[in-house]
Amino acid sequence: MRKIALHLIASAAVILASVSCQNASVTLTRVDPFEKLLPETVIDRPYTQVEEVAAGEHATFQFALRGADQLKEVSLSAEPLKDGQGHVLEDVTIGFVDFVHVGRTTPTQGRDAIRSASGLYPDPIVDDGETRDIAFGKTQPIWVSVNVPKDAAPGEYKGKVRVGGKGLDVEGEIAVKVYPVVLDDPTLWVTNWFNCTERTFRHFDQQGEMYSESYWEYIKAIALKMKECYQNTVLIPTTIIDSKKDGDSWSFDFTNFDKMVGIFQEAGVLKCLEVGHIGGRIGLWNSPFGVRVPGMVGNIPLDNPEAQDYCSKFIPALVSHIKEKGWYSLYCQHIADEPAADNYDSYVAIAHLFKKYAPEVKIIEACHSHDLADIVDIWVPQLNFYADGLSFYQDRQKAGDEVWFYTCLAPQGNYANRFLEQPLLKTRLLHWINFRYGATGYLHWGFNVWREDDPWYESTFINTEGGNILPGGDSWIVYPGDKRLYGSIRFEAMRDGIADYTLLQMLARKDEAKAKEICRQTVYDWTTYDMSTDHFRSARHEILEALSK
Repeated sequence: MRKIALHLIASAAVILASVSCQNASVTLTRVDPFEKLLPETVIDRPYTQVEEVAAGEHATFQFALRGADQLKEVSLSAEPLKDGQGHVLEDVTIGFVDFVHVGRTTPTQGRDAIRSASGLYPDPIVDDGETRDIAFGKTQPIWVSVNVPKDAAPGEYKGKVRVGGKGLDVEGEIAVKVYPVVLDDPTLWVTNWFNCTERTFRHFDQQGEMYSESYWEYIKAIALKMKECYQNTVLIPTTIIDSKKDGDSWSFDFTNFDKMVGIFQEAGVLKCLEVGHIGGRIGLWNSPFGVRVPGMVGNIPLDNPEAQDYCSKFIPALVSHIKEKGWYSLYCQHIADEPAADNYDSYVAIAHLFKKYAPEVKIIEACHSHDLADIVDIWVPQLNFYADGLSFYQDRQKAGDEVWFYTCLAPQGNYANRFLEQPLLKTRLLHWINFRYGATGYLHWGFNVWREDDPWYESTFINTEGGNILPGGDSWIVYPGDKRLYGSIRFEAMRDGIADYTLLQMLARKDEAKAKEICRQTVYDWTTYDMSTDHFRSARHEILEALSK
């Protein structure tokens, strides 16, 4: 059987820099960007590989800064990268990687879980240019991201990063090899559900009013951040539609709905319009579904006359409005989240009512049931359910349905996910799983569902409905700041995994067997992956070499 040859290229870049600073030794060491540096991590050897990318991708670098004394007023800067022909890569960002706390560890951990003595894990990237003090003996990760434009000339580019401060001046070099390959626009359907309620808005603007100019700046910041990770599908909640009843008549004001859709369209991330759920569970997990009726508390059983009346007015008005706005070809509809065997009948009843008024609209659902054929059009099983029912979902694809998958607080164990306690490579491999098993989309519920208190410290939740722990990293992948959002190392890993999926697609059009075999040697099955970063880069090298010919 063919094996991918290990391809290691020694970088000519300076990878370790050290100075003496006020009688204190300071080291700036380039390390593998897949390594999650904990505050207590001691670097035993520097990282020595050149980063290889296609034009249109990002190259990422990580440095570890450590001092034998407190470092004060530390600042970061990075210069553009240049090749020997005068070409320049100008879009370079640099930031500190902050640590967040995992107070409740994931109940079922995988064989490669990262265990932190302090409970702190690296995640948010703070790239706002502010200086900071770094405690003695603490390893401080520094993240560098180079945005390689699609028109970048092939070649090897080099540049420097600098770390300054009181009595501190140290630098390191970075190098990128750009292949003569241009990344296609990603076609993988990607949706991260976002929260646009007052609770999360308050983290962005403590004094802002809902639906004020500041609120719409918040939505714009979300849209632009989504664009950075190739998101192209957006769930717009129906709760922002102002519904009022006057006697026997209902009126619907779509002003806020239209404004929100327009912002995501302008950002270039809305190629599929997911309209949010019209129903939900009446009680706990096993309870039947009802529908949301404005002015009534909770979800109302569909056999309630008020629920029937509202749905008979709201659904036609929603569909008609989307048609009038020219969004009908983009439109798909959620009914109620995660239907399972116990609430199958109530789900089907609401879905049939919706189809009565909109028979052509596709229904998309994160689902726990196979019993929804001829109802659901876009199946989004949880990753472990996708594994268990692969043949069923392949049959649905043959019948013309779409199949995506999703992750949330589950699956755990050895499955890939976005948890803080997992290696960063596992987050990136989620989209190799997309390619390996033919799922054409990915859904995650937690783009920015921040805790009401400080999301920059504690990252875990207790799910009060079922007593489940929402693991660190499950509820958000971006972080709030004053009138801005910050990314994270997991966010960048997800982005780069989508680029990997796209490169595998490109190679499959040229040599399908080769693309599948490279992917198979990286994702062996649903829970077994080659977690060697050397192997991973060797696989990417083979893809880029094949696409270059």
